[in-house]
Amino acid sequence: MPDGDQRWSAVDDYISDHLIGEDAIQQETLEANRKAGLPAIDVSAAQGKMLQLLAKGVGAKRILEIGTLGGYSTIWLARALPENGIVVTLELEESYAQIARTNISKAGLDDKVEIIVGEAIVTLSALDHKGTDPFDFVFIDADKQNYAPYLEHAIRLSRPGAMLLFDNVVREGEILNRDSDDPKVSGTRALYEVLHNHPKVDATAVQTVGSKKWDGFLLAITR
Repeated sequence: MPDGDQRWSAVDDYISDHLIGEDAIQQETLEANRKAGLPAIDVSAAQGKMLQLLAKGVGAKRILEIGTLGGYSTIWLARALPENGIVVTLELEESYAQIARTNISKAGLDDKVEIIVGEAIVTLSALDHKGTDPFDFVFIDADKQNYAPYLEHAIRLSRPGAMLLFDNVVREGEILNRDSDDPKVSGTRALYEVLHNHPKVDATAVQTVGSKKWDGFLLAITR
């Protein structure tokens, strides 16, 4: 029996084998991302299916994603949508967005995904300014330094009762280190501080282990 991280990954494989099965489209997506040199920071298959089920569980018709990368999580989210649903996904890097467009097209989901390229803070402000229709589900997996302002934008852009989900909020326990000089840690800690007794959301977080090592998700529901 493998130990430590190997065992965590083995359990992830067991879960995927029994509850998800082979997914040729998403395997091709990950392979395309690897060949293009994208960082291997996508959610796991089990986590991706969790995103899909959570979005479907709240009846999401409009989903906002901050952090497209190569479109792996975007595809999971788009699969949760009804016929007239849409994922609006924000990506900083045009080269990443182009890879995502190709992957999403191969998955047959072009009509369900809109990719907007640019700094997410700027894009979110623009969406807020033009009064876009409210979102039902928001997945945030981008630069951790801006997690706190992303939260406030997500609240303004979402309907009451929308679900917000942040990835990478444990960082192998480093969130306990108030003296960390890692901006990803300080940015994540800022998110927790803003959420403490926040008047517009109820929130919790859970630790996770698996192929993505020790980390966690933060889940919030808007009031």
